[in-house]
Amino acid sequence: MLFRARQFEFVFPRPTLVMGIVNVTPDSFSDGGKFFDPAGAVAHGLELVAQGAEVLDIGGESTRPGAAPVDEAEELRRVLPVIEQLVASLKIPLSIDTKKPAVAGAALRAGASIVNDVAAYRDDGAMWKVVAEHRAGYICMHAPGPPTTMQENPVYADVVREVGEFFGGRLERLKVCGVPADQVVLDVGIGFGKTVGHNLQLLAALRRFTTWQRPLLLGVSRKSFIGQLLGAEVAARLPASLACAVLAIESGVQIIRTHDVAETVQAVRMAEAVLAGTRK
Repeated sequence: MLFRARQFEFVFPRPTLVMGIVNVTPDSFSDGGKFFDPAGAVAHGLELVAQGAEVLDIGGESTRPGAAPVDEAEELRRVLPVIEQLVASLKIPLSIDTKKPAVAGAALRAGASIVNDVAAYRDDGAMWKVVAEHRAGYICMHAPGPPTTMQENPVYADVVREVGEFFGGRLERLKVCGVPADQVVLDVGIGFGKTVGHNLQLLAALRRFTTWQRPLLLGVSRKSFIGQLLGAEVAARLPASLACAVLAIESGVQIIRTHDVAETVQAVRMAEAVLAGTRK
């Protein structure tokens, strides 16, 4: 299975890709404000790569439930200096975490290679045409709507089936817009318009999404459902995040998005070593 993102190519099976999170925001749920200035964000990104991140995901607008939107000019002001400096220092793919086609386009022109789109539920094709124009990688994440409203009583008849149907429909739309399947990664969108129960059902059913023959990305790092389930504050959610990551690897997930790169790399490499022994 091949994943292309501009000049980068990843052939699976291969060791799990760990994607480090660089939030250039004052209000992200986990580390908002810690790396808000460009110099701090760049230094953090370089440290995550030193810890083993093979992809960095850079975002200038919080996507936590209820987060206030950020205008295009401000989002660009936050992310472009960080992308430009990291591109000059690194030889790995950079991902832009954005809902805005114009921000995605500017980030790709600055050297990013992947668009991480939490608004893949969109009806118009503007974002997908930007991805097609740049031959960028595209992370297609399931969410029922925008962060401002997504957690207002999310209801599914069958969350696993409905997320699978969403992926099928998006892959068709992407193809029509000029984005071939080998540029697409799928993300079930843990915490995006889901209850704790929905999240657990999706985590238990991850292997069912491998039927699309596309890499799967999982983002559970420090998320609120862990706190709701276990009563853990944000800073105390690493063990549960790692448990989800290891179970995901066993279920066929290829990419883990995390704040805690060093710990996640160690956990997934251990899981891979054990699984390799069972598959001989």
